Amino acid sequence: MNEIIEDNNNIKNSIENTIENNEKKENNQNNENKRDDNNMDHILNNNEEKRFQIKLDKGPLLNEKGEVIQSGYSTNFMKEYNRHDIKASSWRIKEWDYYFITNGKIGLALTFGDIGYIGNASVTFFNFNQDSPSYKTKGDLAVFPFGKFNFPKTPLEGSIEFNSKKISLRFDNNGTVRTLVCKCPNFDGNNNEIICNITLTEFPRDSMVIVTPFKYHEHAFYYNCKINTMVAAGEIKIGQETHLFDPNDSLAVLDWGRGVWPYSEVWYWGSLSCYLDDGRKFGFNIGYGFGNTKNASENMVFLDGIAHKLDEVEFIIPKFKNGKEDYMTPWKFTSNDKRLEMDFKPIINRCDHQNYLIIQSSANQVFGLFSGVAILDDGTKIEFHNKLGFAEKVANRW
Repeated sequence: MNEIIEDNNNIKNSIENTIENNEKKENNQNNENKRDDNNMDHILNNNEEKRFQIKLDKGPLLNEKGEVIQSGYSTNFMKEYNRHDIKASSWRIKEWDYYFITNGKIGLALTFGDIGYIGNASVTFFNFNQDSPSYKTKGDLAVFPFGKFNFPKTPLEGSIEFNSKKISLRFDNNGTVRTLVCKCPNFDGNNNEIICNITLTEFPRDSMVIVTPFKYHEHAFYYNCKINTMVAAGEIKIGQETHLFDPNDSLAVLDWGRGVWPYSEVWYWGSLSCYLDDGRKFGFNIGYGFGNTKNASENMVFLDGIAHKLDEVEFIIPKFKNGKEDYMTPWKFTSNDKRLEMDFKPIINRCDHQNYLIIQSSANQVFGLFSGVAILDDGTKIEFHNKLGFAEKVANRW
């Protein structure tokens, strides 16, 4: 296992001194890629016709030059990902698995990532009691992993593990059952350990799969799979407290990401996995903000494991008078095909702002209640009210 860095100041100094020259080489390309993230050029106006979205064919993801062979979307894992086929610098390769599990009352987020010069593992516990909502995150970092964690090539099976004094985290997937195990001492600062043991089953037939290239970066791409509405069961122990996930009310989503990213990017992402009042499993994946998405968007609605493809969805985040986003005021969401219209009532903003000069991140992942209407491919209208999910805006210079 890689050396674990206990002190953020050491990480800051190590990374800044090592990557400064590497990033300067990319500045000219990155300047070409700048844009106003509130007016993305790939978003269609509401009065424009829907575009034709391209479905992925089976085959390799990259050609012999390390370039994306085909961009588009699918509801199944179609392209063969192999880290060794990438021709870009290892500094630019990003790989992660992120799970979020909830029953609407509590939530658990487990993150394991390798972004080249930093590896990280973390656990977050959420209490969504609207009278006193709260969350707590703890994790650890590893310096310069550069692929040594051996992330799986596919979201369909495989195992990964992180171990340090601060946290141990393991994801196992045999193709039919996923097991998520985490242990973190002194999680709450009161010497109470958190121990999580979660199993995920009943994988849906369909998931959101997308291949997105980036303009001006011939070796850059994002290969992403989101698997919604997996059934969750298990427990979380924090000191003497035990919190249960019952499969009758608990669902999970996986964000599986592999790619080569430009230095500076902004994205928007929203996700919901819930049981409707009639017992059917419902969810969605929505997002935009990075890469060249002319061939497909990542927007889908899911009902009982079946995907229904949408075109563009816009996040309407309220703003203060100074123009900055007011994340804790109710949002709205609208689609250009009018098949997804929603209100969103925030409960918790899991905000994280890091500034290591060269490396900067501003993340606002807002958890709250979605209410709205979705229209399926056959015209069926699905109404949902006060279902817990999240929406985020993230800006990275990484």
